[in-house]
Amino acid sequence: MNRRKLIHGIAGIPLLLGGIALIRMQPYRAHSVLASAGGCQMSVDVVEPSSGDAQGFVVLLHGISATKRIMWYVAQGFANQNLRVFVPDLPGHGRTPGPFTPERAEECTEALVQELMQRRAIVPEKTILAGHSMGGALAVRVGARVPVAGVIAISPAPMGTQRLSPEIQLFRDSTPLPANSLVLSAAWEPASVRGYAEDLVRSRSDGTSEYAVITRATHVSLLFDSATLSHDARWAAHLLHADNNVPFPSHLALYGFLLGTVGLVVLAGPFLVEAAGGQQEVEIAEETPAVRPAVALPQVALVSVLTVIALRLGVPLRFVHVFQGDYLASFFLFGGLALLAWNWKILRVSRKIAVGHILATAVAAIVLILLFGAWLDLTFYEAWLTIPRWLRMPGMFLAFLPWHLAEEILLGGENSANRWVRTAKALAFRALVWLALMGGVFLLHTGEILMVLLSVYFGLIFVLQRLAVNVVRRETRSVGAAAVFGAILLAGFCLVIFPVT
Repeated sequence: MNRRKLIHGIAGIPLLLGGIALIRMQPYRAHSVLASAGGCQMSVDVVEPSSGDAQGFVVLLHGISATKRIMWYVAQGFANQNLRVFVPDLPGHGRTPGPFTPERAEECTEALVQELMQRRAIVPEKTILAGHSMGGALAVRVGARVPVAGVIAISPAPMGTQRLSPEIQLFRDSTPLPANSLVLSAAWEPASVRGYAEDLVRSRSDGTSEYAVITRATHVSLLFDSATLSHDARWAAHLLHADNNVPFPSHLALYGFLLGTVGLVVLAGPFLVEAAGGQQEVEIAEETPAVRPAVALPQVALVSVLTVIALRLGVPLRFVHVFQGDYLASFFLFGGLALLAWNWKILRVSRKIAVGHILATAVAAIVLILLFGAWLDLTFYEAWLTIPRWLRMPGMFLAFLPWHLAEEILLGGENSANRWVRTAKALAFRALVWLALMGGVFLLHTGEILMVLLSVYFGLIFVLQRLAVNVVRRETRSVGAAAVFGAILLAGFCLVIFPVT
């Protein structure tokens, strides 16, 4: 490793250590139990009240593609009010096994609440059901049937509303808002989503419920906004007579997670250089000229649109049992095969297989998944792949591989002169893909709502993935190694974030 790379690698270490130090200053204190109600086997975090003596109880529900871990800030806020908080992983999420469907999540949530009541772990008239997004909708639906003190719905997922197409609503039927409900929306959410939340409160005409908009907040940032906690605390004080004059949790853990993540990204660069460049042989013959953007971009656009239209007939990879991830895998599989067939002459030039490079970069990709998964799991999001998720890895990897092969062929060889242009071109490909997927959701009513909800996260992972793949391609000059590496990374990300069915 040369001096520049060594300095680059060392720079990541203090960032990582600084992140760990910040997290240790504000740890998330919870113990986990297994709730077997309704055969759901739900992993539940129990956050004890700060004083040790519970004045009330909260059952706190996460949103789709999230986990109980991401609710730590809200959970700690309730605990500071001397409330005992129960935060489950819903079916197919985090530590709770699948299958996931919205209906099963509702059944398991109600079973959990009923079990807690039967075991006298909660007292119904001193209990609030709270949730975010899908969890907010679940809190409303279960709260309408189970007698509790009230409900807090943080940006609840729309259900049974004419404001949005039925295909993108997790629950097709509407549920009346329970009495004593607080509904919160983010100012930077679509107007139709805010309008639904406001309509939900307006439908309750007895004056027991409230609606509020959190300024300068997004759908996700609501979970870490002190204004959200202020409303939550006020509502808990109103319903449960909890103390409203308590300090909010600090954001040290969040800052530590972000700082440590930057440190890992910095460390990943030199690691990849060493892992990918460790082989002596270099397949010079695999370096092919890039396909001109005027040709490549229309190809990707046309194939993406036609693939979305074709998937209206059915999703072939349903058997992988990943909620809506099966659709994305099917898209990349058949779209990738179509692009490879279109560019088969270039594919013939790039047919040499650098086995050593492919094996080395495949191992490097797995190491990165384990490393980042462990960091996320310990700090922010339960990202450690469970055995059922690992068993789906081969199928997801093979589905993503054709697209990554086609993408590398269209981009041509990697060199320092055109590195950033090449990166921009690759991201343009992915932007066209996402536009086609969005068109499928809003124009063809495919119902793949997670493609919309997870757009920001996929945008971020596409950027980081492309930068990493560029390193692999530059060091190995191997189409195969770069494609295998990218496909493993994307498969790992999808298996972390999509629920298991």
